[in-house]
Amino acid sequence: MMAAKAGQKERRFDAVWLGASVFFALAAAVAAYPAIKAGPDNLAGMLLIAGLALVTFLAIFAFGSVERPRDDGYERLADALPEPAAIISADARIRGANKGWKETVGPAGRLEGGKAALYSALSAARRGDQTSVALKTLAGEAVAEVVALSHGRLLVRILPKTALVTDLPAANDLSIPAHPIASREPAPKLAPFGAAVLDGEDPFEAVITEANAALRDMAGDAAAEGRPFGDLIDHASREDAKKRIAEGQSAPFEVRLAHDPTRIAHLYLTHGDGSLVAYLVDVSEQKQMELQLLQSQKMQAIGQLAGGVAHDFNNLLTGMEFSLDELLQRHPVGDPSYEGLVQIRQTGARAADLVRKLLAFSRKQTVQRVILDVGELISESQVLLGRLLPEDMKLDTHYGRDLPKVRADKSQLDTAVMNLVVNARDAIKAHRPGTGGVITVRTARLTNAQAAALGYADPKASGGDLAMIEVADNGPGIPDDVREKIFEPFFTTKAVGEGTGLGLATVYGIVKQADGWIEAANGPNGGAVFRLFLPAHVPVEGAVEEPVAIKAVRQAPRDLSGVGRILFVEDEDIVRRPAAKLLRARGYEVIEACDGEEALELAELHAGNIDLLISDVIMPGMDGPTLLKKARGFLGDAPVMFISGYAESDFSDLLEGETGVTFLAKPVNIKILAEHVKQQLQAA
Repeated sequence: MMAAKAGQKERRFDAVWLGASVFFALAAAVAAYPAIKAGPDNLAGMLLIAGLALVTFLAIFAFGSVERPRDDGYERLADALPEPAAIISADARIRGANKGWKETVGPAGRLEGGKAALYSALSAARRGDQTSVALKTLAGEAVAEVVALSHGRLLVRILPKTALVTDLPAANDLSIPAHPIASREPAPKLAPFGAAVLDGEDPFEAVITEANAALRDMAGDAAAEGRPFGDLIDHASREDAKKRIAEGQSAPFEVRLAHDPTRIAHLYLTHGDGSLVAYLVDVSEQKQMELQLLQSQKMQAIGQLAGGVAHDFNNLLTGMEFSLDELLQRHPVGDPSYEGLVQIRQTGARAADLVRKLLAFSRKQTVQRVILDVGELISESQVLLGRLLPEDMKLDTHYGRDLPKVRADKSQLDTAVMNLVVNARDAIKAHRPGTGGVITVRTARLTNAQAAALGYADPKASGGDLAMIEVADNGPGIPDDVREKIFEPFFTTKAVGEGTGLGLATVYGIVKQADGWIEAANGPNGGAVFRLFLPAHVPVEGAVEEPVAIKAVRQAPRDLSGVGRILFVEDEDIVRRPAAKLLRARGYEVIEACDGEEALELAELHAGNIDLLISDVIMPGMDGPTLLKKARGFLGDAPVMFISGYAESDFSDLLEGETGVTFLAKPVNIKILAEHVKQQLQAA
């Protein structure tokens, strides 16, 4: 009987339509009065009025009554909660509430609170976030928690200021708050969440006497009648829930299901007259979204930190390079100090390589995107990849059909594949030294659905086809406790001195900078599998296809001396002073400025007489691009060179419309700087 009622729909008349029908009846009566007075001669007019009235009444009945699904199951969930709770729709209308809610909030039909904050919280809850909002109650403002249910409904619970379940002496003596629910009332059969009636005082030892279809779908055979309810829940979760109940904490209790610990549910318990009712709301997808969001935010924060550290470190390395250049001029070959200075330079080069990897991870490395054929990329790299492996290790390559082209930086993508192969080689050597192994590189074209089945979960996915590069090995695989941290910079499972922990972090940054996705997993037969998913390049109709070609490199001048007036802007003294000194030694006149404001004054003072502007990009106060826009009138057509530890793409949009601008990435030495200076002045 209850199942039938739960599936019924409630028909209610809208007050506006009811008022409209009354006014129309009056209008029809007024219109019919003259026709009745005229007698049988106006019979056609009377029939027309009667017909219109009949059609209108039928329309009012059809459209004026609204069918609304009954929320019996949701109302029962609200009744099961010890705190004031209500079920609302997306427009904040209250669809059902328990007694505590009505006593706390009153008979209002809609949530009341700050509109912006309220609808922001409801929107966040619909996206799967667990959020809270301030609501108006009879006693003032109260904080309420909002959680998404199914079918567009939301659960709102007013958070208690104190525990709603009394402290109990022992975890096995569980007392569930009582609510006025009829004894042995069956669980709502059509509710979209799991519900079960239990026989017993301890919910985890009590026997299931009735369970709805949603619970059976969620828990399988464990939800059969006669089985202990505790069998549905994973042992660790069950013990934790017992402890929380005994400590007086209020629902929901987060538990994992016994038959599938990856599925997470919120458990609510209510005690009627002699019966216990348990509700399980599946929140697995919500929790998965929360974990993905947390991991994404964590990696983004680490990336920002790494990018900032790399930028500062690049300044130090550049200053060190310029100082070394100056010292090497004083101590040439044959000098006792020469060998030590060369050793310092080699160490600096290794440090610069680490910085490049950090910039790659933080997606702040300068890239040159071209259209690439994934199959050709792997084919060209195959010989080099084979040389990275010992003789007893085999490299297998498998090329998929109809491979799409991708838009990425070729050298970076080569580096990503090489790092994955090296990582697989080291894993095999550590696991099975001297016994060889197999590393497989596979490419394929995948649809979005096929990629999703292999772990692709990019929230920004366009829905088009993808190119996949897979690197698999027959090593030990990836332990579960390592997988979450595997792409973090400086994290490594290798012995001290055998790795920097930046190999996989670099791959992560390269793939992200190419708008791709990387997934790490264990293969079906053991071993680690890394999959790179890159969006297929779709040519714009009518656009000229970018040629896959190597840019012509201008021959570097042998004579690095020259003439010209240079305005050199750099806030780091350790970079600006030695660079200016070395450029002056090569014949240039250098005007130094320590920030954008000073540089603007000097540009105005020497208007029309500056041959080249060299500037850092990020500086305190006025940055490089802003300086250029304000000083362009004083510089005329003089070329501009930006030197920065950040990627060119980070500020290229600020230079829209500017011409004669080049970029030089830090760290840089005087030879490279002098070459670029002479090239720019000769071109001008």
